[in-house]
Amino acid sequence: MSEAYRSSGVDTEAAAKAVTLIADLAAQARRPEVAGEVGGFAGLFSIGGGRLLAAATDGVAGAEPLFFLDYLAVGRVVPDDVASVVEGIVEGCRLAGCALLGGETAEHPGVMADDRFDLAGFCVGIVDGEQVLGPERVRPGDALIGLPSSGLHANGFSLVRTVVTSDELAIAPPALGRTFADEVLAPCRIYAPEVLALHRDRLVHAAAHITGGGFLENVPRVLPAGLGARIERGAWTEPPIFEEIRRRAAATDADMFGTFNMGIGMVLVVGPDEVGTVLTRAAGSIRIGEVVPGSGVRID
Repeated sequence: MSEAYRSSGVDTEAAAKAVTLIADLAAQARRPEVAGEVGGFAGLFSIGGGRLLAAATDGVAGAEPLFFLDYLAVGRVVPDDVASVVEGIVEGCRLAGCALLGGETAEHPGVMADDRFDLAGFCVGIVDGEQVLGPERVRPGDALIGLPSSGLHANGFSLVRTVVTSDELAIAPPALGRTFADEVLAPCRIYAPEVLALHRDRLVHAAAHITGGGFLENVPRVLPAGLGARIERGAWTEPPIFEEIRRRAAATDADMFGTFNMGIGMVLVVGPDEVGTVLTRAAGSIRIGEVVPGSGVRID
């Protein structure tokens, strides 16, 4: 676990233990149509005819997004504020090509402050069973292609909040070229259309969304037993916000790569023969490493 992240109050080891306990419980509420186990990038459910529904919160299963449902908890309902939040959700759904099918707004006076809100949601997609992305498709020598992020992607904020005070949000460090507030509020990039286009042409073996846990936790989720990943750190230029956080937190490389996306929001695993095609078609994509015998992630 990232020591810098631990010091900010986040215990990812406790979270991992909780997931293990949840997986054991979830096994008690199962239907025969469930495909796969808890812990992948999406939950899969057979609807017959070789088709699977994929339900996910940060998922990459090769499924086409169909619809999204949101849950918005607030201390006090302010109609204009709620509409502003939903406006952002609608834009995200539009970019992903899915419908906003519904949701819930819950008011919690006395539990949450009037000006606070908590937003969550999940997406459901559909995919042919034979086209599900995952470790089964990955082979030694496969290339790792990185798709650039738009910034922090809403991960590692607990650590960011310990090194950037609220009084500094309006400051624009020269290296960033924008204020801290603009940096942390930059919308997450939505990769669905371009990844789906590549997948439909059978160019992708697996894909790792670099969310909480950074490279060190997310890349191994798409690798089979006996295989690891070698990442060439110098293959891309890390956005300056990450160096700013590293300096302020006195963080190590393990801290940073185990917490943040470091400028790469999605990692595609592709065959050696498809590298050129993927690099040409995916805007800004970079070859950042390869699949190697072993385990885990090595940052060179």
